[in-house]
Amino acid sequence: MHPSNPSTDVPPTDPLGDDRGSAALEFILVGLLLLVPLVYLVVALGLIQGQSLGAEATARHVARAVSTASDADDARARADAVLAAVSREYGLDDVDLSFDCTPSGAACPRAGATLHVSVRATVTLPLVPPVLDLDRIAAIPIEASAAHKVSRFWSER
Repeated sequence: MHPSNPSTDVPPTDPLGDDRGSAALEFILVGLLLLVPLVYLVVALGLIQGQSLGAEATARHVARAVSTASDADDARARADAVLAAVSREYGLDDVDLSFDCTPSGAACPRAGATLHVSVRATVTLPLVPPVLDLDRIAAIPIEASAAHKVSRFWSER
């Protein structure tokens, strides 16, 4: 009789079945299940970050342009030009721009006041279809604000 070697003996019936080749299939399946949401998350967060930077740049540059303008007409023209340029650069759509001055008073902007600019926009998540207003529901609101002192040489014309 031959001595038995437990490391080389194969039991006649394998209770777990034949697992050869399953590791590659499991790796691909689990990898796809984890990788696809992770890639979507990275793309969505990158889009939100880019739009947030665009809103912040819009608020900062509009505040600076308006506060250094010579009068209301020049301020309006500068604000429109800056808003158009930054919106085009960062791909902002449907931007809501608002102004407020401290201390509160008659006209805004005015000489010596602090101008507060608020920018609001929404970021639509990628790959969300416009069916049943899902793109509107899956939109992330972003907001940025900036403050700048208005020139004391501001003209009220």
